[in-house]
Amino acid sequence: MIVCGDDGLAHRLAVELRGVYRETVTLVVPPAGAAGVPDNTQLTPVGRASALFGRMSRVVTGPSSGDRDPVADRLIEAPAPDDDVLLRAGVEEASALALVHQDDEVNIRAALAARRLNPRLRLVIRLYNRKLGQHLEELLDQAAAVSAPDMDRNEVDASTTVLSDADTAAPALAATVVAGTSKVVQADGLLLRAVERPPALRPGAAGDPGLCTLALLSSTTGDPGGADGSDSSGEAGPQLLPDEASVRAASGRGTVVLEAVSYRGPDLSPSRLAGRGAPLAQVFSRRLRWSLFGIFASVLGLAVASWLTTGDPPVHAAYLTILDIFAIGDPAIGEPTSRQVIQMLSGLTGLLLLPVLVAAVLEGLGTFRTAAALRRPPRGLSGHVVLLGLGKVGSRVLARLRELDIPVVCVEADPEARGIALARRLRVPIVIGDVTTEGVLEAAKIQRARALLALTSADITNLEAALYARTVKPHLRVSMRLFDDAFASAVFRTLRAAHPQAVTRSRSVSTLAAPAFAAAMMGRQILGAMPVERRVLLFAAVDVAGHPLLEGRTLGQVFREGAWRILALDLADPDERRPDLSAPRSSYGDGDGEARKAELVWNLPQSYVLRPEDRVVIAGTRQGLADLLGRQQPRVPAEP
Repeated sequence: MIVCGDDGLAHRLAVELRGVYRETVTLVVPPAGAAGVPDNTQLTPVGRASALFGRMSRVVTGPSSGDRDPVADRLIEAPAPDDDVLLRAGVEEASALALVHQDDEVNIRAALAARRLNPRLRLVIRLYNRKLGQHLEELLDQAAAVSAPDMDRNEVDASTTVLSDADTAAPALAATVVAGTSKVVQADGLLLRAVERPPALRPGAAGDPGLCTLALLSSTTGDPGGADGSDSSGEAGPQLLPDEASVRAASGRGTVVLEAVSYRGPDLSPSRLAGRGAPLAQVFSRRLRWSLFGIFASVLGLAVASWLTTGDPPVHAAYLTILDIFAIGDPAIGEPTSRQVIQMLSGLTGLLLLPVLVAAVLEGLGTFRTAAALRRPPRGLSGHVVLLGLGKVGSRVLARLRELDIPVVCVEADPEARGIALARRLRVPIVIGDVTTEGVLEAAKIQRARALLALTSADITNLEAALYARTVKPHLRVSMRLFDDAFASAVFRTLRAAHPQAVTRSRSVSTLAAPAFAAAMMGRQILGAMPVERRVLLFAAVDVAGHPLLEGRTLGQVFREGAWRILALDLADPDERRPDLSAPRSSYGDGDGEARKAELVWNLPQSYVLRPEDRVVIAGTRQGLADLLGRQQPRVPAEP
């Protein structure tokens, strides 16, 4: 396996492949201090880019006494993964290559070169641009099929995978501040909803298990000084995928239970007026809309009155009324008094209509002109989420929050940041300024906010913002983006001890994204990741055929405590399936007939025997899915 990258995701991915999947890994990174390495890339709270390469230097020198294992078997330092670098890394003999540089252009150049050097190579590419990624994936798959015509169709389909770490982590980050204790995984139509439940009030009593119990929270969750459990917490940490006996024996521990498994169809973007992002209701003010409605009602009333008093046909009466309103009709001299009165009222209505039309034009032009300007937080705003950082991750989280109609105020130091245009299009208030500067958070109305979501790329900035926000509003819900596990645990423990009644969460984007990238390098696809304290529960769609631990075995026999559990069965026709559980593109209303709707069945009996044509949705730990989906299949246990 070859991993090429310039930030923390490359480190996490190498650790995942080597430590979980037990693969031989070659790591290609820029040399320390090289041009183009972003200054805010960090692995420790105060480290910069050099810290990443300092930690990785043990690949060459070997670990010293008391040091951790190296993150890769071989290290190559190069400014960019060009042809010569890829050949040095062994691309011609490699089984998979991950390109996870922050620059999309660097990844695309390397992907094109790698496909030329090894048509059978499995490529996993990190791209932020979704549309470009889709086209690139189709292009590279086609190139592989032409260069190696003897490749199997399934092998060609898995030869190129384009992923975005921001898309992978955004749902989990948004859920930490929006849904309270709920946890939601959404992946192209698949919806998994879980919820954290506190320990039972009575000793020995069991809470509602929902559809199934996904995890037991750490035993220190009730201790203000306890640590947020991680993979290194031992027995005190969270226990993923426990069996029923473990759940009954875990008295006094909270649980994460699954509430729903469903297919809800693809996300549809809301229609916007002229593509500018301003809904029609926001173009004209409420007063102006009521004024237009009043004018319309007056015209209608005058037309009805003309019809009733003059005896003209309704259409002719309405026509004469409109002519009178616009002062282009003949004077009603010598006609009945009722006709003359209606003509005068119509003229008066026309006079009232003129300023309303002028106001509508001016207000509409002003709305579209100010749509390109940054909005300030409204004076009476409250109950909103303050989002710090509008980079790649912040932009995706902002889009997710607005899909849920959650009010957001963004804070960004760089007026040219990637997410500024998105926030402007969505008409989200923005505060431009350094969050560490006094008064910036107050301008974002932090004292009336429901939550703070700190997603800048600097751990120290996120921490400083969270600490200051807590001094302004002690019970504020806070979720921070932190990379270093030890630092995040220390921050969590301290903040919970100081504010035991407030919710504090810390998440690492690379920790949430690395399992999906690693699984893609193994030829699999992860549907989503659900954080459980500082551990990660993964979800995947798996075809039963060819898996000795699944095929021909009952659900009860398949379940492995702490490793994997089958959640649902997909009943779609095998010929119409796609790896991500979504329906074929032709099913989304293109005129080819009635759209197929995927059906997921979760309440299967434990005696159900899995058939080769079945496909299942599996929840698993990182090591569990590695054992189940990796190239080296574990030994099948003997039948009881």
